[in-house]
Amino acid sequence: MLDLQNTQFLTKEEIREKASSVFTMKPSKEVSKHYTHIPTSQVIDDMALLGWGVVDAKQVNARKGKGFQKHLVVFRNNEVVINGADGDTVFPQILLTNSHDGKNAFTFTAGLFRMVCENGLVISTQQFEDVKMRHMGYTFEDLQVNIREMVAKLPLTVESMNKMKQVEMEQEKALDFAKRALETRFDENQVKRITIDLNELLKPTRVEDQGNDLWSVFNVVQEKLIEGDFTYLSGGKTRKARRVKNFKQDQKINQDLFDLALEYAN
Repeated sequence: MLDLQNTQFLTKEEIREKASSVFTMKPSKEVSKHYTHIPTSQVIDDMALLGWGVVDAKQVNARKGKGFQKHLVVFRNNEVVINGADGDTVFPQILLTNSHDGKNAFTFTAGLFRMVCENGLVISTQQFEDVKMRHMGYTFEDLQVNIREMVAKLPLTVESMNKMKQVEMEQEKALDFAKRALETRFDENQVKRITIDLNELLKPTRVEDQGNDLWSVFNVVQEKLIEGDFTYLSGGKTRKARRVKNFKQDQKINQDLFDLALEYAN
């Protein structure tokens, strides 16, 4: 689970505790001699110069290639904020994924953090295409241009949020959304084997998320799927869903859900 609710920037020691591979100063021995190694820690320093601090970091578990595995860093700039007319304050975030084994370029993805429910989500690729930067030829100037372009697209996010808030979801449509949303977390065979009370999935956990508009419904379902705040029937037994802890699965569920919500907004 991505900790997108942290409001304080992490120190380098705190980042190291969460994802030590961020600070690997030499690449894996398996990379090509043409590979240019840029440690993620250098990008963190460069992002700080642009006003973006680290609020979370994760790395995948690795039995081999430890120290070079894929990792994720979440950045926030406290001066970049979206204040909704209804008091729903949202902080845009930038998610960086990288590895030091030569298998991944720097990939920047846009995210959002909602103050009202301490809920984070990743924006779909329909709104923001992932920005990739190769290690070879990496420069601070190119990073600055890419981040500026991502920030410039933020009005698209505001537009999408406003669209969702204007779409009223009748009960039948909300149930349909919840049913299709399950497919972002469970594969087709799993969906066939389990039974879920969709009304439970649509039930808000806080007053602020009560409402029949698409934005409210989307955020309720998104949080429950990521947090595992629902039960399901499988093999004749009622089971409690687990919180999503794998950051790659977290990102995918978020992006697929955002895409799904946009279908109902258009």
